[in-house]
Amino acid sequence: MTLLSELPLGAHATVLRVIAASPDVDAVALRRLGELGFIPGEPVQLLRRGPGGREPLAVLIGETLFGLRLLEAQCIEVQPA
Repeated sequence: MTLLSELPLGAHATVLRVIAASPDVDAVALRRLGELGFIPGEPVQLLRRGPGGREPLAVLIGETLFGLRLLEAQCIEVQPA
């Protein structure tokens, strides 16, 4: 199991599932990630990290670019390609 937040820059992967990685993540946040397209089987790529290698993370899901907080990226389990 690998988290989206752990991928190296430029890495491709496939979404396995979305989980509550910490008590700070609620069902609304998890549902929002699913609505954005982070659902099992979707291709994802980590494009960039913010200043100092932190937030936000620029992530390509399908053909759409999103900026995610580190906490959100830690909720997405992926299978590296």
